[in-house]
Amino acid sequence: MKRNRYCILVVALLVAISAALSGCTTYTNFKETFLTVEDEESDVVKIGVFEPLSGKDKEYGELEKRGIELAHELYPEVLGKKVELVFADNQSDVDVAATVARELVDKKVSVVLGSYGSTLSLAGGEYFAKAKIPAIAVTSTNPLVTGSNEYYFRACFVESFQGIALAKYAVEEMGVSKAAIFKDVDDDYAAAVSQTFSDKFAALTQDENSIAKIIEYQTKTKDFSKQLNEVKASGAEVILMAGKTTDAIEIMKQAKEAGTTAVFLGTNDWETDKFLEKGGENVEGAVFATFFDSESNLTEITDVFLKAYREKYGKDATPESNVALGFDAYLLAINAITNAGTSQDGEAIQTKLKSTREFPGAAGKITFDENGDPIKSVVIKTITNGKFVHTYTVEPTWQ
Repeated sequence: MKRNRYCILVVALLVAISAALSGCTTYTNFKETFLTVEDEESDVVKIGVFEPLSGKDKEYGELEKRGIELAHELYPEVLGKKVELVFADNQSDVDVAATVARELVDKKVSVVLGSYGSTLSLAGGEYFAKAKIPAIAVTSTNPLVTGSNEYYFRACFVESFQGIALAKYAVEEMGVSKAAIFKDVDDDYAAAVSQTFSDKFAALTQDENSIAKIIEYQTKTKDFSKQLNEVKASGAEVILMAGKTTDAIEIMKQAKEAGTTAVFLGTNDWETDKFLEKGGENVEGAVFATFFDSESNLTEITDVFLKAYREKYGKDATPESNVALGFDAYLLAINAITNAGTSQDGEAIQTKLKSTREFPGAAGKITFDENGDPIKSVVIKTITNGKFVHTYTVEPTWQ
């Protein structure tokens, strides 16, 4: 009797599956109908935090993590479900980054945030793309991170964007017509910034000779007196410094000693306490582009972010750009999942990220271009009396 009942149950189950398959002609449809129900009904949405939480880049990874965690505290749910942050320490190492990226895929995270360091993001990107899991870099500025991967986006603008902003500021706000460039010949980052600066500066001045001098140097160079004399003779009113911060400090020091009056222009790499300490009076008056300014009300979310940050870290605390961008990366992920209406369909989430327009973040409004790079405002700061002072915000009118 028991055997007969067992056989009847088996037959009934087979009939049910057969009937279902008549409307699900592929295994994929069958899987979506029967096998993914449990995942969709899960009361937790997993977001991966792919950062160097140890190793040489730990300091920067921790800053991005701080912004992500702050946003998570304010917005701990999506689609009515609790958001769980799944941490993956890539240890500032490319090989480890590949390993922990695969682990995040295995843990079925819906979106990945990070990593600090473009090489680390590139190491994990191929695994995220293969699994169709969208990723949002926080401060990785190398164009290859997004350009070679349709599933990678970023919260910061690319390195070349800063060159455009600096050229616009120099011509339209400072009113200069002649510029010079110091460029590290072995640095791809320097090449990208200097090229976009040069192109935009020439276009805005309508003078193909407005870049009066381009100095290519190597980091081992100690004496820049000859190059500085050439720049001085060229009549350049501003000097774009495209290279490592240590070189920038040394060149500005020697320029000060030589009586050079041209204003030095740089990138967000200058926005560190270490740069101020090592540069001292030699970097006074320098101007640079960066991602965020705590004194500027970029969007309504800026105030939300600053209030939460100061409640947690002290009323006089000033958040770094990395923290604000980490905050924004989390918000972008939550927004895309909400608009997709699912945390399980990576393609749907990716599609919603691609269609992001004028999204208000702590560090400005974000609109993604065809590469997943944000079209957004660029903050210009000046070093005045040993402090970073907001000078201007360049809006992306060049797009």
